Amino acid sequence: MSEAVLEWRNRGAAFGRHVVLRERVWIATALILTLVSLLDPAQGRESSRFVLADLAETAPYLLLAIALAAYARASGADGLIARAFTGSPLLMIALAAAFGGLSPFCSCGVIPLIAALLAMGVPLSAVMAFWLASPVIDPSMFVLTAGLLGMEFAVAKTLAAIGIGLFGGIATLMLERAGAFENPLREGVGNGGCGAASVRTRKPAVWRFWREEPRRALFAHEAAKTSLFLLKWLALAFLLESLMLAYVPGEWIAGAVGGEGLASIAIATLVGVPAYLNGYAALPLVSALIGQGMSEGAGLAFLVAGGVTSLPAAIAVFALARPPVFALYLALALTGSLASGLIFEMLG
Repeated sequence: MSEAVLEWRNRGAAFGRHVVLRERVWIATALILTLVSLLDPAQGRESSRFVLADLAETAPYLLLAIALAAYARASGADGLIARAFTGSPLLMIALAAAFGGLSPFCSCGVIPLIAALLAMGVPLSAVMAFWLASPVIDPSMFVLTAGLLGMEFAVAKTLAAIGIGLFGGIATLMLERAGAFENPLREGVGNGGCGAASVRTRKPAVWRFWREEPRRALFAHEAAKTSLFLLKWLALAFLLESLMLAYVPGEWIAGAVGGEGLASIAIATLVGVPAYLNGYAALPLVSALIGQGMSEGAGLAFLVAGGVTSLPAAIAVFALARPPVFALYLALALTGSLASGLIFEMLG
């Protein structure tokens, strides 16, 4: 075999490996859906419909968040936003936790904002506070929770969201001061970190960025890159969520988290991570379990732990952050959820 042929073959193999690594999420999604469609054609159709419906439902939030992130990048406002977070770390954590607990963004819609904040150089502690608080509750979820479980439970869930954000932000701040998480984002996602260029280099913002061709091109590039990134990860997350809804029996969840006392709250926290359905499907389940004797503390722990670590939220964190940050996210979610359930049970 000639050297030219060998060189082209090696180049082809390298290109193939590059494509597989770069598009592994799309490949995994396609393989899972193909396998499900072969083994259970009805579920394959249902999962496809589920993914498309969920993507359509979250599209308004995603488009808004993507547009804001791209605008901040193209106009240069990212530097102003980053410098707004250079004040008191504890104040920034408190504001981020409160906004996360009260904001209308779902766990998916907040992803591009999180990536943008980290890339702008916003400290991980403030971002973590927002990240942990945001998936737990939003205004529509508050109303539904109050209707199914009572106003006291809805308020407790809101306070739990803000509390877990505060706890996570302060814990992350302590680790940052010890030298951890200098660069929290995965390679290629952004140039985040406490010393990001947007903080170091102060440039005036150009609010009407569309008047300049380079900035228009930057806006289009950032929006397209973020959209493709979100689309591939959310498609996989929603596909896995549809399979969980189909194949994880509600009776199994009920049997695992039923009961009262400390053990029930601890089990509910752990089970909430893999067995959580989604925010709207979990509420009637928890309402029924509480009616059958499960403690409200266990119900709150299940909802908080499941909300923070639901498939879309967890996969988003895994896609954006380096493994140590992802591990910290899970540890904070479990610890904060357990504490929320215990406190609610003691005060109830």
